[in-house]
Amino acid sequence: MSETSYENLLVEQHGAVTLVRLNRPQALNALNSAVLEELITAFAAFEADPTQRCAVLTGAGEKAFAAGADIKEMAQKPAADFYAEDTFSRWTSHFAKAVRKPWIAAVNGFALGGGCELAMMADFIIASDTARFGQPEIKLGIAPGMGGSQRLARAVGKAKAMEMCLTGRMMGAQEAEQSGLVARVVPLANLLDEALKTAAEIAAMSPLAAIANKEMVQAAFETTLDQGLLIERRIFQVLTATQDRLEGMAAFIEKRPAVWQGK
Repeated sequence: MSETSYENLLVEQHGAVTLVRLNRPQALNALNSAVLEELITAFAAFEADPTQRCAVLTGAGEKAFAAGADIKEMAQKPAADFYAEDTFSRWTSHFAKAVRKPWIAAVNGFALGGGCELAMMADFIIASDTARFGQPEIKLGIAPGMGGSQRLARAVGKAKAMEMCLTGRMMGAQEAEQSGLVARVVPLANLLDEALKTAAEIAAMSPLAAIANKEMVQAAFETTLDQGLLIERRIFQVLTATQDRLEGMAAFIEKRPAVWQGK
């Protein structure tokens, strides 16, 4: 994956970590169909590359992660086209289902509308102290369409999600951390280093165990407690049949670093 492969993204590999930057700073990294299609391509390449074990998504520049969808692209589009194309379905299903490896959103400024929705598709968010989150679609006479109402409510609860969707107000980084929307807040100058460091820690784990842990936590939001506990037990039991389990336990007993095979 080279930087010249994409018109709207910058993609780099840092060891076992793939870094993807939204690269439309002049438009505050607004999301149009071209950007979203390139994201699907970039993450498919990440998923298919056995040398890459975790990804970080961020925005170019300091002002915005992604300041929403590109309104100019949607303003005159007929309603029948939105329905016929099932607009946004490919992107919401791709990041939720097709990307099994862990990935982090490093939010470096505004994450509004589609930008907030994209960040919430990540396995978790690390935010700069300048980050601001919001679903301001109501101010345009519409509503979230890429998971904003659903993921936001699951992250921060009904009251805050309802208030944000109905008023369009923005949530600052500290409130986002306190509300459970983001895992951690760091100074803007340290954001990328911290995100890459965290991704490298994940990439250093057993790749099968990383995927399994991700699937377990996701199941907690999609099943009953009894079903989730069953899924957890079954995945745990499957992992006991892997070479990585034997290596990990042997390394622990022998007090040495594990050498993972992903098998």
